[in-house]
Amino acid sequence: MSDWAATRDWLNERGFAARDAELWTEALTHGSLGEKRDYQRLEFLGDRVLGLAIAEWLFDTQHADAEGKLAQRLNALVSKGACARVARKIGVPDHVRLGRQARDDGAADSDNILGDVMESLLGAQMREAGFESARTLIHELWADDVEGDAGRAKHPKSALQEWAAGNRRRPPEYALVDRSGPDHNARFTVRVSVNKVGEAEATASSKQEAETAAAKAFMEQYG
Repeated sequence: MSDWAATRDWLNERGFAARDAELWTEALTHGSLGEKRDYQRLEFLGDRVLGLAIAEWLFDTQHADAEGKLAQRLNALVSKGACARVARKIGVPDHVRLGRQARDDGAADSDNILGDVMESLLGAQMREAGFESARTLIHELWADDVEGDAGRAKHPKSALQEWAAGNRRRPPEYALVDRSGPDHNARFTVRVSVNKVGEAEATASSKQEAETAAAKAFMEQYG
């Protein structure tokens, strides 16, 4: 069986309407391969498809939630981490097309890359079969997260902001203290501090996620 035939069978088994070999190969191709086309344009499209589908889903089902809570849940459900979890669940790491060095550096398990590829696959689904089909697929793949607690708890940065205000402290300050690793598998270390209270650090695959983790660590230690 050819590589494309195996990839097509995997995609179809996971609910994608994979027919156009060029389109779906592009959706799975990372820039490290140096090919003319990679997943970035489809990722751009898929990001918007996912955001609209999830926003509509929450609007239709979370009738008691105000705009702020809907936005909080939306941000959690479309985050790189959420997309990467879905990507792992359906087996994307075994099919993403990476250059040898990127694969050796662990790019196949990078939240950033898996999240991007998941979005690019949704973009390809829309191009191949239309928005309705992409929305149906998103409802299947994100059902556990939407029905679960993702995004229901107060965001750690918001919780820390309110804690500082409630304790008459200055707002928390975030500082990037280290960035390491190649671009496709970067690691960011962020320190958050509250004047006359203390500080905490955390490391993650994006600056935003590191800030969130640092805020959570601070609240666990001082909150």
